[in-house]
Amino acid sequence: MKHLSKILFATMLVLGITSMNAQDANNPWSIGIQTNAVDFYPTGEDAPLGGTFDEYFNTGDHWNILPSVSRLTVGRYIGSGFVFELAGSLNQIEDYGDMGVPQMAYYAIDGSFNYSLRALLNDGWIDPVVGIGGGYTSIADNGDAPISDLNAATLNGKVGLNFWFSDNIALTLESNYKHVFDVDGATHFQHAGGVKFMFGGTDSDGDGIYDKDDECPETPGLPEFNGCPDSDGDGIQDRMDNCPDEAGLAEFDGCPDSDGDGVPDPEDECPEEAGSVEMNGCPDADGDGVADNEDECPNEAGPAENDGCPYEDMDDDGVLDKDDDCPEVAGTAANNGCPEPDVEVISELNEYSQTVLFDLNKATIRQESEEALKSIAEIMNEYPNTIFHIEGHTDSTGSAEYNEKLSRERAASVEAWLEENGVPSSRLTSEGYGEERPIATNNTAAGRQDNRRVEISLDKNKEVKDSDSSME
Repeated sequence: MKHLSKILFATMLVLGITSMNAQDANNPWSIGIQTNAVDFYPTGEDAPLGGTFDEYFNTGDHWNILPSVSRLTVGRYIGSGFVFELAGSLNQIEDYGDMGVPQMAYYAIDGSFNYSLRALLNDGWIDPVVGIGGGYTSIADNGDAPISDLNAATLNGKVGLNFWFSDNIALTLESNYKHVFDVDGATHFQHAGGVKFMFGGTDSDGDGIYDKDDECPETPGLPEFNGCPDSDGDGIQDRMDNCPDEAGLAEFDGCPDSDGDGVPDPEDECPEEAGSVEMNGCPDADGDGVADNEDECPNEAGPAENDGCPYEDMDDDGVLDKDDDCPEVAGTAANNGCPEPDVEVISELNEYSQTVLFDLNKATIRQESEEALKSIAEIMNEYPNTIFHIEGHTDSTGSAEYNEKLSRERAASVEAWLEENGVPSSRLTSEGYGEERPIATNNTAAGRQDNRRVEISLDKNKEVKDSDSSME
């Protein structure tokens, strides 16, 4: 017995390493086909203690073995490791203790609640079982046996081992102690060995994982994902994979990053070219903030509003064409890229203006002054962004009020003529200053002639004046 215990213990340690399925909720039903042996010897006066087990394995002298299918079992898993099992058996009794007896027919029906200790052995393929239950035993009367015409209830205790060779097949060995009430000498052991078949589990998708434990019971999957699939084999199950048909990375929820730029392909507008997160995965070769796929000048930095291209300055005046009102003529920034008339131009304008004549004490321009006015208009149109100011002046002859009125009207007449001949009114202003701004003495006829004049200057403050007036 000591050696047997050591062998069984060692076997359980070795075989218990391998994990296999047994009877559980996935395989709730079992059928056992067994051969049984009945032993009346261990039921002597010391049974079931003391020397009772000294002859426990004396199969040759005490065991009544029917070498055929002589015991059938049906089991149903209840839960929490418990199985209810119903067994029916038959045998031929020829040995009763140390005595040979006339052959007697043995029949038994037993029910037991069995508990598996397999979980204690790391769910290995060896499955120790203990059980308790009851049954009904019948031995046919032949008139010459120590026990005759036995029909009695029994209280049963069981120990056994199941060796699982697959998920559904096990080799079974068990020993049942049957205590018979009110019949002396009838208490006995019944041993059995055979094969047990498990069935009843449902695996809808055929992936080897029963529906009870399968988190994806309608789709074939893998054990490591509790029955759920990983179609692309990237180690991320499909239900958690944003790209289930393309192998990807866990950091991108299963999606690939083909160009390795840190932007997953579904979010990468340029999945085959390494780019930046800021550019949605596209490159920006010139670093102007416009992705190359949208940049018409990918190798020259330029603003987004110009499709990534730099603005041109065709006339090289330092004012970009987009801001240059005169993009083909060099000008100044102060004049929006257009040229400004210099002193010589103003001097030329005033040479022409000095030849503009009026009727005596009137603002009517004489016909012979038209050629001079045409020249003035031509010069003004060469400077489309320049605002010209027309000044009217008189000598001191007459009253100041009269002179101011006459000079204002003459300046207005010149302004009106220029407007009618192609100079925009927005670029012209006029004012009369009367006798306030003489350029010569009014004490001589020559001086008074010089003071009666029309002058042209630049009105650089007009835009400021217009802005000021709009704010009032």
